[in-house]
Amino acid sequence: MAEETPRRRLPAEWERQSGVQLTWPHCDTEWYRLDKVLECYVEIASNILRFEPLMIVARDADEAKEDIRKISGEKGFRIDMEKIMFQEAPLNDTWARDHGAISVWGENGEKYIFDFVFNGWGLKFASNFDNQITKRIFTQGAFEDDVTGVDMRPFVLEGGSIDSDGQGTLLTTTECLCSVNRNEYLDKDEIENELKTAFGLDRVLWLDSGQIIGDDTDGHVDTLARFCSPDTIAYVSCDDINDPQYEDFSSMMLQLQSFRTKDGKPYRLVPLPFADPIFLDDYRLPASYANFLIVNGGVLLPGTGSQKDEVARQRLQEVFPDREVVVINCNALLSGHGSLHCITMQYPEGFLRTGKDARKQF
Repeated sequence: MAEETPRRRLPAEWERQSGVQLTWPHCDTEWYRLDKVLECYVEIASNILRFEPLMIVARDADEAKEDIRKISGEKGFRIDMEKIMFQEAPLNDTWARDHGAISVWGENGEKYIFDFVFNGWGLKFASNFDNQITKRIFTQGAFEDDVTGVDMRPFVLEGGSIDSDGQGTLLTTTECLCSVNRNEYLDKDEIENELKTAFGLDRVLWLDSGQIIGDDTDGHVDTLARFCSPDTIAYVSCDDINDPQYEDFSSMMLQLQSFRTKDGKPYRLVPLPFADPIFLDDYRLPASYANFLIVNGGVLLPGTGSQKDEVARQRLQEVFPDREVVVINCNALLSGHGSLHCITMQYPEGFLRTGKDARKQF
């Protein structure tokens, strides 16, 4: 893989995609009720395939295929295996958003995938295999021939910690990116300069408040606030003054209100409901309606089974009038302290080698 880091453009998630990556769970991954988790994965896969191709990275492709066939048959999910590209790699866990490659456009249309260091969310969990997945699937031909792989070592970065408007503005959190167990020898200004150089950014918007109870990523922005267009940010809003997170998220809202677009205007802020508390034993799980995935023609929204699902769906439908907003119950994923966006990674059009026959079907 190439060593030189180009200064280019980080696309927004709503731009046209070539496919989405899932990294497939197996019996040695850290999941509570693996059977329910696999059902959720298959349902998410079936919904992704309604809109675009899918790449599945698995320890054993045949094992993953058998899971899909068995569960889709039992649950009635529609899965066209011809639209899925399988890649094999050893793996510790299955959070593709954080160990997956980050796609970057060159100033003259060049295509790059950036392979940052993934160190298990600040050395909390084993990551020796997951940190190698991008390089492995790159060498196995997962990406088109004109895509260049760029080794971003020693910088530590997870995809869930950043969100781009596609026009040179990045949204992130101080708590995560300035964690001492990620890039401990860099201060905030140095980290910002690294991001600007890597992604060709004009500016970085830092959120200093907001971290959902149960989140062990140190406050990934994709559980808090998300760009929906260059002038629109959807965010989780806590209205319950008795919730222990009320003050923290009120501070986050005030900071979002202080942010300005490049032309100096306030952002259009779209509040998403704060998910009702969900517990595993006595541990509160990090449910968040901000953890949605934008795909070609659709938005996949993680639901919890409460009435708030429909409120969140309607608000995102207003933001994305030309896309179908689909609610998927993702409670099974919460036991792993993440949700729908956390287990996926999208790649822009022309990046994944998903097969021309598969692409023609969308």
